[in-house]
Amino acid sequence: MANGNKKKSKKKLFIFGGIGALVVIIVILVLTSSDKERIIQVQTEETSKRTITQIVTATGKIYPEYQVILRPEVTGEVVQLPVEEGQKVQKGQLLIRIKPEQYIAQRNQARAQWEAAKAQLKVREADLDRVKAEYDRVKDLFEKKLASEQEMEIAKASFLQSEGQYEAQIAAVDQAKERLNDSQVQLDKTTIYSPIDGWITSLPVELSERVLGSSFSQGTQLMTVADLNNMEARVEVDENDVVLVSVGDTAYVEVDAFGDKKFLGLVSQIGNSAQTTGLGTQDEVVNFEVRIRIVDPGRELRPGMSCDSDIETETRTDVVAVPIQSVTARMDKPMNGNDENSDEEVEDDRPNRNNSKPNGNPNKPKEVVFVADGNVAKKVEVETGISDDNYIEIIKGLDGTEKVISGPYRAISKELEDGTKIRVPGGDKTKKDSEEQKSDSTSN
Repeated sequence: MANGNKKKSKKKLFIFGGIGALVVIIVILVLTSSDKERIIQVQTEETSKRTITQIVTATGKIYPEYQVILRPEVTGEVVQLPVEEGQKVQKGQLLIRIKPEQYIAQRNQARAQWEAAKAQLKVREADLDRVKAEYDRVKDLFEKKLASEQEMEIAKASFLQSEGQYEAQIAAVDQAKERLNDSQVQLDKTTIYSPIDGWITSLPVELSERVLGSSFSQGTQLMTVADLNNMEARVEVDENDVVLVSVGDTAYVEVDAFGDKKFLGLVSQIGNSAQTTGLGTQDEVVNFEVRIRIVDPGRELRPGMSCDSDIETETRTDVVAVPIQSVTARMDKPMNGNDENSDEEVEDDRPNRNNSKPNGNPNKPKEVVFVADGNVAKKVEVETGISDDNYIEIIKGLDGTEKVISGPYRAISKELEDGTKIRVPGGDKTKKDSEEQKSDSTSN
């Protein structure tokens, strides 16, 4: 019995001893592995001299460069409509006629009033001549002391009264004449002619329809005449990009209806007033209208078509360029001895963060690239210029002979530091591409 208990105690001792040894081995492995330096796998690309064209992209619609929206200035029924939508018209061609009978009657009435005023003027003129002769006779007698002063005053007053009535009648004749002219103008407005050479692009009214004049309101829209030989794209450019655009910049316009076909254009006008959507909300957007004149629109484009435009705002040749993703923003580590806080400050590379150094100066993020120096990453502060869709200009910091790290994004934006160990699988991208091109040319 004693021997059995002794064997069980030895067995437990071996089990617990083995578990303890295993724990010690695991702790040693963890400690040794934590001291092992981390190696980050990256992709690289050699810097090169390139031509970079800065592009501002915007969307909008196609419009005629010249178009006139016609509205009537008089109210009435449409009695003549000799054109239809899509028809080509010439300047001065009859487009629409509004029922003129009412305005003819008003013109005739105004003419009759003018004639009556002229007849009354002749009466006033004859009366003035009679009174003036009487006044001259009394005045002569008064000078010879054959008429009293009272008779003289009565004759003078009568003359002045007749003279005033005559002058008032002259004004009445002029007033009647202007009413006649106005009625004639209103009558002329019942007939509308084309103001330009172009096409009828909109015709919302029909024959016998009653339209309202624009004397006291906007009036009924009759039709739109547009010159389709001169078209333009009106696009909305973001407020941050509109400062880059200048009148005369080259642009390429893609119209959705024509697939990948590009129309050449030139920036002709930049809006000065903002067009704001979502005002006062988190989705508020401020844009400015930019007009692009299409150089050769042909007869394919139609008003209202949707389009996308690429405006070439600036081009620089033979400049040092790197992939856009190679440039990131980093902040200097605060010298406070706290490694955890330092790492947190470096990882948070948002440009709008308002951090401060211990001396009180703002700690602004700096643009940097990481250069592959053997198997080590080297952080280089750079100054950037313009960019296109893939590459960005390096104004200062690189001389064009370096091999920059171009990926992955997380490594560039957060993981890499100055001196980090790196590994490049498959070699350099640019070098590999050049070798493949050389191989292809040799085989050919």
